[in-house]
Amino acid sequence: MTVTEPSPPGDGRTERPVAVVTGANRGIGRDVARQLAGHGFVVIAGARDPGQGERTARQLDPAGGTVIALRLDVTDPATIEAAARWTADNLGRADVLVNNAAIHYDTWQQAQNADLGVVREALDTNLLGAWRTTQAFLPLLRRSAHARIVNVSSEGGSISEMTGGTPAYSVSKAALNALTRLLAGELRADRILVNAVCPGWTDTDMGRGGRPVAEGAASVMWAVLLPDDGPTGGFYRDGQPLPW
Repeated sequence: MTVTEPSPPGDGRTERPVAVVTGANRGIGRDVARQLAGHGFVVIAGARDPGQGERTARQLDPAGGTVIALRLDVTDPATIEAAARWTADNLGRADVLVNNAAIHYDTWQQAQNADLGVVREALDTNLLGAWRTTQAFLPLLRRSAHARIVNVSSEGGSISEMTGGTPAYSVSKAALNALTRLLAGELRADRILVNAVCPGWTDTDMGRGGRPVAEGAASVMWAVLLPDDGPTGGFYRDGQPLPW
């Protein structure tokens, strides 16, 4: 599943909380993984490219056992299911899922003449990828007493703020926000908090410029670290509500 099969901590079970992060090899996902490790989580760093995932794990956790790289391509159900099985078999739990993987900030397009192939690709990763991954990890999340699902969205997905441009990205993030609302309502009885978070304009490969990546990742961490009586089904940046 990776270039070298990762070794689970201890006897294959952990008392530490476990967080799964998709797209963890760069940008917001990488720094979320770093911050999660700093808060005492064992982190599954999911990456489409196993080599990049392993480099990230070595950089963030040279001693090993805290940040574990797994191949996880959110467009490939087989890799998602394999990652969920590995997590169940070797760690025995998952407490947090951060659906971060995203593509196609399509500043070159307008809705009126958009390449629908690009739109389809964005939906497959940004919406369906999060949906697939959530479904695969739900059995583990349901076992947790403090489960959190955080969908990394964007203010570009705010329907009330849309005026045109970036159609593939904006529509896919609006749809991700809708999924957030549906999951929050359905999983309330399971005590799973589900929220969408905008990290803001951040200096990543996708965004270029903007605020430091650590600040954008901290916006995501706010939703990860919510108390059990915290909000669910919301859309936030830096802990403040955003318009839908």
